[in-house]
Amino acid sequence: MAGSGKLVDLIKEAKSVSVKRKFSQSIELTITLKDLDAKKDVNVNEVITLPHPYQQKGGICLFASGDLGIRAKKAGIDRVIDSDELDKLGGEKKEAKKLIREYSFFLAEVSLMSKVGKILGAYLGPRGKMPAPVPPTAPIEGFLKRFGTAIRVKSRGQMAITCKIGTESMNDEELASNGKAVIDAIDKKLPGGHKNISEIYVKTTMGKLVSGTL
Repeated sequence: MAGSGKLVDLIKEAKSVSVKRKFSQSIELTITLKDLDAKKDVNVNEVITLPHPYQQKGGICLFASGDLGIRAKKAGIDRVIDSDELDKLGGEKKEAKKLIREYSFFLAEVSLMSKVGKILGAYLGPRGKMPAPVPPTAPIEGFLKRFGTAIRVKSRGQMAITCKIGTESMNDEELASNGKAVIDAIDKKLPGGHKNISEIYVKTTMGKLVSGTL
């Protein structure tokens, strides 16, 4: 399991060696791996809920019609695409690709899952963004809470996993808590758990890497 104290020290160091910018830089975490066959053992695509969410680019897109779509809009889902609009995307390759890039997470009403797969699966699949199914009567607020406080961490065939865990405006303890959530989630996906983790690196967007072991 990750040690928050050591993470706090790494985050403090990363901030201290970073030149101040006119914007709030992201804090990036990289986990390097060892004693694995990258092609066989490393295939990570995890949605990880952060204990201290931060403002991110992208959001949640839901494919839904009728009552679910109406409730989703009221709940604050970033975008709702109904069946008719989904059909139109089938003939607009450029717009479809733009949509996939724009949103971090996709959800789909159960009845539209097969249509989404047929029309957008070729774009969603390779990016690990196939939608999570939503029953038509499900409380959409629960999905919004889960995915609105989460990040997607992906790595396939690479011996390093990198993600953002917050911004430099957040305090060190909050960032360390987010980092711990990521490391613990990755730990569970590795054949040897923490034994497959080599080093941890932390940096700001424009800053230098600092490293350590946990």
